[in-house]
Amino acid sequence: MAEMESYEVVARVISQKGTCDANHKVGDEFPIGEKSPPNMCSWAFYTLFPFASVLQFGGSFPWEGDRDKTTVACPDPTNPVVFELKRVRK
Repeated sequence: MAEMESYEVVARVISQKGTCDANHKVGDEFPIGEKSPPNMCSWAFYTLFPFASVLQFGGSFPWEGDRDKTTVACPDPTNPVVFELKRVRK
């Protein structure tokens, strides 16, 4: 069986409104892997993880114009932090 190619995925904060308890700010970047990155809100990580997994293993989202990116918001509707997930080619 052939080994599946995988990619690195980076989450970057592209929007933040209100007061983020984790102090995330526009421009913050986090590598997404199997564990929550240091200083990343665990709620955000668990929300981003399924989307990052799709990108990590070569998938894409039909509603996105760029196969290597998607945008996902944290689950706090009062203080939303929006992340851009990007597949990074090695």
